[in-house]
Amino acid sequence: MNTDPEQGPRLIPQSLGSFKRQQSTLAILNLTALATLLLIHTFFANHFGLPTPTLVIMLAVAFLLRAVELVWVQARTSPLTRFGLQILTSGSIVLNFVLAFTAALLTNRPDAQYFVLLAMPIIEAAFTFSLFSTVGVTIVAGALNFLWIVLYVWRHGHIRPSEYFEAGTTSLIYGFVGVLVWMLVNDLRANQAELVQNISELEQTRERLLIEEKLAAVGRLSSAIAHEIRNPVAMISSSLATATRGAVDPEQRAMMFDIAAKEATRLEQLTNDFLAYARPRPPAKSANNVADLLAYVADLSRARADSKSVRVAVNVPDELLCDCDPAGLQQLLLNLVMNAIDASPPLATVTLSGKETAGRVLIEVENRGEGIAPDDLRHIFEPFFTTKPRGTGLGLAIAHTIARSQGGDLTLTENGPERVRFSVIMPATAEVSLEMVRH
Repeated sequence: MNTDPEQGPRLIPQSLGSFKRQQSTLAILNLTALATLLLIHTFFANHFGLPTPTLVIMLAVAFLLRAVELVWVQARTSPLTRFGLQILTSGSIVLNFVLAFTAALLTNRPDAQYFVLLAMPIIEAAFTFSLFSTVGVTIVAGALNFLWIVLYVWRHGHIRPSEYFEAGTTSLIYGFVGVLVWMLVNDLRANQAELVQNISELEQTRERLLIEEKLAAVGRLSSAIAHEIRNPVAMISSSLATATRGAVDPEQRAMMFDIAAKEATRLEQLTNDFLAYARPRPPAKSANNVADLLAYVADLSRARADSKSVRVAVNVPDELLCDCDPAGLQQLLLNLVMNAIDASPPLATVTLSGKETAGRVLIEVENRGEGIAPDDLRHIFEPFFTTKPRGTGLGLAIAHTIARSQGGDLTLTENGPERVRFSVIMPATAEVSLEMVRH
């Protein structure tokens, strides 16, 4: 950060928004000053005299130039370079100096009201130049004050002595204003640079924490995978070792081979589930009828439900449409329904329902039974977290990933002592007829 008075407040590159705000504010101040001075001159013509046509034209041209500058600034798509900004500011300073002095010549009064315009170059210099340059602009503004008094005396031969005192006071005020504005601007830019630096450091820290968190997550995931794979591999190994012993009778050997086959199937399912979680396929979204999707999921899960003496019910309007990948949404809902069936007591009902709310489709899977333990709630969507004796812990994790990949979300919306409800929020489909979807 450079705050050397000789170099000016070169702190950070100016953003487009900051550039537009600064230059637009200065342009509006110039426009306001020009319009106000002309109105005052007109309203108090008895004191100042009527503005001459030349003065009116000159002020109108200056007003038009400032208006064009304002429009140009607002239309820019990138900020000016520091050199370009210095050129623009220098031109504006010269314009105000020439305008103020020429207006004084045209009004031909010792107390030239148009010298108010000399304050604008000082403010502009404080925003763009170094302290020394700002002081230089202030000196020029004060010199123009005294130059006009000398010129007025040369043209008219006399002037009140108090005019010299007023010119000196005005020049002193110019100096105070210039230094004060420069210090305030410089301090703000220094604070801005410090803030940008702090944000950059925080961003770097956040990136390091994210990397560390990812590494920690990979470590936890690897540990969980190793733990889940170890058990079926150990069972396969011990079963095959027992089956290949010479003293084992055929019936026991067949049982050992059956155990090895079942564990191999379990290991294959675990691998498939993990791949589905780790590398979900891109969703192929289209307009789908929610009633058809839920009916299909209910049919798939009915055999499992019958074995548990659980009923599966569907409650959804026929005309409800959803923008989704049907295969992915069916897999998501099937995981939820299977979990609900496993968690339900005999003769209970698992309900699949759907409705449209706030421009979105809400699909709910609800079951009777004990709720999820409070200590387990924050882990339910984590991979390999399960409370089932032989569960993989990937069902809810996969379901959550599918919902997010399709622009939706999966949440646990009720977890009471006798009722558990998972809610899936998906984008709704509008302006598509039900006949078009079914055909």
